[in-house]
Amino acid sequence: MAFIAEKYINPYTDFGFKKIFGTEANKDLLIDFLNQLITEHGKIEDITYMSPEQLGRSKFDRKAIYDIKCKTDSGAVFIVEMQRAYQNYFKDRSVYYSTFPIQQQAQMGKWDYKLAPIYFVGILDFVFDDKIDFKHDVKLYDVVTKEVFYDNLTYIYLEMPKFNKTESELETLFDKWLYVLKQLPRFQERPEILREKIFKKLFNLAEIAKFTTIETEAYEDSLKVYRDNTNVMDTAMAEGKALGLAEGKAEGKAEGKAEGKAEGILETAKNLVELGVSVEIIAKSTKLSVEEIEKLK
Repeated sequence: MAFIAEKYINPYTDFGFKKIFGTEANKDLLIDFLNQLITEHGKIEDITYMSPEQLGRSKFDRKAIYDIKCKTDSGAVFIVEMQRAYQNYFKDRSVYYSTFPIQQQAQMGKWDYKLAPIYFVGILDFVFDDKIDFKHDVKLYDVVTKEVFYDNLTYIYLEMPKFNKTESELETLFDKWLYVLKQLPRFQERPEILREKIFKKLFNLAEIAKFTTIETEAYEDSLKVYRDNTNVMDTAMAEGKALGLAEGKAEGKAEGKAEGKAEGILETAKNLVELGVSVEIIAKSTKLSVEEIEKLK
């Protein structure tokens, strides 16, 4: 069994995320988090976990597998996803996932088409939009009046790398939740500012030393996958930069350096394309045009 240096689990791993938010015994954690995130339809008192596997209308249709899907006591459906790396068409995937609970509300016989609210919540370990702050609230709206056209379909994205508040800057319970999700593996003890009962429970269940042997092994496997994916992304960027610098130095001339850096940038872009990173993100990272990146495909 491998040695795990951290005292508390990493919520960005599949095991860690579901340990905190995906079990019946700990559903009060998810309820509290959702109540801090969304207040427009009243306080959530209870939730029912639903199957994470969503089948298509026929055996030939694609299916979707969510991290967490639940229904509140008022009938609202929540899809909660921890997204660890950017994927091509990530927004499209979010919309596709939301179509399943929409279709599943259809009723046999006479039906007035009234739909319960549906929320897609993405907790993201990457940045996909530099224009706004870390929290995106997305609804259908009228492009002329600029008013919300349909209020019962909501996409919420939390870009966690942008949340940089320190312990002394935490003001709300929502701030504290984001702080815990981002910093949990770095703690050795529960900070005094997180004195709420809900965080006492979270830190207790997240302590790795209290895991069973089976849980520890499952967490180790999940942690390895997370670290491998992170290293692949970091390596792709580093190799491209290193190649550009090495070739530039070998030339010994300004034009050689420029050519070497250009080849390094192309190599970086090529690696990121193979990893499935979106064209928009690659363009921002490498300063290449969309047309140049499309050619690499």
